[in-house]
Amino acid sequence: MRLCIKIAGTMQFRRLEFCVAASWARRFSFLLLFILFATFAPAVAQSANSERRVQKLYQEAKAAEAQGNNQAAVAKYEEMLTIAPNLGAAYNNLGALYVRTGDYAKAADVLKKGLKVNPEMPSASALLGIALFQMGDYENATKPLEAALRANPKDGNAELMLAKDLMHLQELDAAATHLRQIAQREPDNSEVFYLLGQVHMQLSEKALARLNQIDPKSVYVHEVSGDVMASMKNWDGALVEYKKAVEVAPLQAGTHYKLGDAYWNLNQWDAATQEFNSELINDPNDCMARWKLGNILLQQRVQPELALDNVNRAITLCPKLMQARVDRARALVMLNRQSEALPDLTAAEQADPQEASIHFLLGQVYRALGRQQDAQAEMKIFGSLEESSRAAAAEKAKQVLETKENAH
Repeated sequence: MRLCIKIAGTMQFRRLEFCVAASWARRFSFLLLFILFATFAPAVAQSANSERRVQKLYQEAKAAEAQGNNQAAVAKYEEMLTIAPNLGAAYNNLGALYVRTGDYAKAADVLKKGLKVNPEMPSASALLGIALFQMGDYENATKPLEAALRANPKDGNAELMLAKDLMHLQELDAAATHLRQIAQREPDNSEVFYLLGQVHMQLSEKALARLNQIDPKSVYVHEVSGDVMASMKNWDGALVEYKKAVEVAPLQAGTHYKLGDAYWNLNQWDAATQEFNSELINDPNDCMARWKLGNILLQQRVQPELALDNVNRAITLCPKLMQARVDRARALVMLNRQSEALPDLTAAEQADPQEASIHFLLGQVYRALGRQQDAQAEMKIFGSLEESSRAAAAEKAKQVLETKENAH
């Protein structure tokens, strides 16, 4: 009787087949076990040694990073990859080090290799996008940044870098979309709002250039030019363009309002009043023009009844126009109808608690109604907000002066 024993090896070993007599089977099985152990034991031992070495190098690399010795850390990661060339995390960490030290070309090379080993590394994709962006390779930076963002849609750093990349590629609408998304998550991120302003400015410039190509004498050319100047608080420059717009299209809704608004911002009340009235002839439902007619009377502290009528009509047209509600309260205070002013002011305070003038008015109303404690609380808030505003203005003025001095 014969017994066939089949042993399937791994890797480069071929299948071994031994057929022996049944009486020799047990004896021969011990021989086979000895052969297999002698064959695989060194490989297993070598693998274990490699793992220990890689772990030791990793610990040494992290220790070097913690000490600020980036050069030593780089050397450890590079040695690690010679031992374990398929270790994706090592490529990621080495790439991050290169990005941190500003060696973007090496970072890009290492990160590309790492993503070939393991494409599912969002951090490596983000780092690759950053490295390529810093190298000025904006077209190739887009794809890895988008991959990183798909893997983690709330990665603000990757999304901000992608928005910057798209701005360089003049894909302004897409950049604006990403910046708005970040702004919703990070409402106090000043860089995001600065970039968003830059995008809109570039879009306005492009629109204006295109308008000039289509029809350089168009009313819209003058309106957009005026809008750009108005956005920079250059009201005198805006005035020139808005006047031209009125000359081109005196019966078009909006032209007289924009001109009136420029006069209003320059405190030229009579000219502003004339333009707002002209706007209401073209568009009787313009609540902004109606509100500002009332506001002008309040600024001049005349005819509070007519001012109240105007702001009431503005609120009827636009119930959520909070500035009109504040002005209605002002008119009512001037008419000694403080109790009627209170609902508008409390609503305005909830809508914009950082507006100092609302707290001042509330303080006056509470005092007139005999609510002294509430009046004191509102005046305290008013004083605090005014002090903060003055401090911010002083700091801004200081920065402007320092900038001018440094320029010289």
